[in-house]
Amino acid sequence: MSLVEAPALELALCRSMLYEALALGFCAPGPEVAQRLASPQGSAALAAAAFLLDPELADPVRQLARDAREVEGLPLRFRRLFGHTSRGPVPPYETEYGSDALFLQPQEMADIAGFFRAFGLELSRRGHQRVDHLACECEFLAFLCRKEAFAVEQGDEDMLEQTCRAQRLFLKDHLGRFGPAVGHRLAREDQGFYGALGRICALFLDGECRRLDVPAGPAHLELRSAEPDNVPMACGSESELLQVEDPAEAT
Repeated sequence: MSLVEAPALELALCRSMLYEALALGFCAPGPEVAQRLASPQGSAALAAAAFLLDPELADPVRQLARDAREVEGLPLRFRRLFGHTSRGPVPPYETEYGSDALFLQPQEMADIAGFFRAFGLELSRRGHQRVDHLACECEFLAFLCRKEAFAVEQGDEDMLEQTCRAQRLFLKDHLGRFGPAVGHRLAREDQGFYGALGRICALFLDGECRRLDVPAGPAHLELRSAEPDNVPMACGSESELLQVEDPAEAT
């Protein structure tokens, strides 16, 4: 929990920065990782935001910035940890965790997509990915935090209530339920950049769940059976990408 008093608008923007850093870290690594997470300006801004939210985040954020400079080695480690499909050692997909109930995966996919549509968002058409990817869910929460900051700035109580309610429900039903387990699993599997990313993920999401008074998911979740079945994957088409976007901005 933060030890520093700060305006609500500033705290919302700090949370957005942490969610954006997680979203970027869980994407396939490219030059943007070093530019945004390892540059002096980017790492200093992220460290300041993290400390304002929770001083315990400071050390893993500093490690993340240091290890992001080793950008040449990140693609190999990314593939080793997350795999070429949905079932690497640390699956980043929500519906790879938990029950094997027959219709659970399609229902969860539809529910996540419903949250996006409620705020006028959809998956970008520039690539392909499933809506239940951890980076996609973090990006959605970053968007909600920016919207929360805007509502505070405008004094719009209705928008603020709607946005905070969406954060609470999405954490309770999705990101806060499985994200901590992914973070802990990643921290066990890697001692470098991705281990630091996992520690940030677990610690930050636990704090977010406390802030919004929803139960945080456990440190360990069993994976769904890897046996093939007849349930459709309900994944995005080749015209869909990880990042969520406003359709009006894509035209």
